[in-house]
Amino acid sequence: MFFRKSHKATESSDLELIERYRSSADSKYIGELFQRYSHLVFGTCMKYLKNEAESRDAVMNIFEKLNDDLRKHTITNFKSWIHTVSRNHCLMQLRSRKHTVQVTEESGEEIMESAFVLHPNEDNKEIELSRLEGCIEKLVNEQKHCVELFYLQEKSYKEIVETTHYTINEVKSFIQNGKRNLKNCMSGVNE
Repeated sequence: MFFRKSHKATESSDLELIERYRSSADSKYIGELFQRYSHLVFGTCMKYLKNEAESRDAVMNIFEKLNDDLRKHTITNFKSWIHTVSRNHCLMQLRSRKHTVQVTEESGEEIMESAFVLHPNEDNKEIELSRLEGCIEKLVNEQKHCVELFYLQEKSYKEIVETTHYTINEVKSFIQNGKRNLKNCMSGVNE
């Protein structure tokens, strides 16, 4: 199996492995962390990306970056930290997808909505992603639900209407207002 949890009886703690890696630069310690947590990272990636091949690629990308990340960051709980790194990696992938969604209403009018894309500074990605998640949590429930369905799960207006039972106009309004509120929150307006 691609992702398998290790079950050694005398395994070192995560923090011991990190310290050993930092002092020796031996990638076998990252390999042990991979064995322990690749299933968790894969599950997190599947939750966000909803695609097995993309999720497997994301797992490999995340663990490849550990060579640098483990030296840069102070980690007190690796499991929690790797979950956050995985979630942020997936959110960045979802946000970087530039595409257009088209929906035709009963009136025949075409509506085009571009994905809301943030372009955080490379050095501040984690901070920006945390801020974005906090801002999403501050949205009114209807806005939050519609924004997550539209931008993170890439659902069309029609699919959101079917899922939520809101009218098409309510969905459009919740997404538009949610997007405006996110931009205001991210820029510090009305805080």
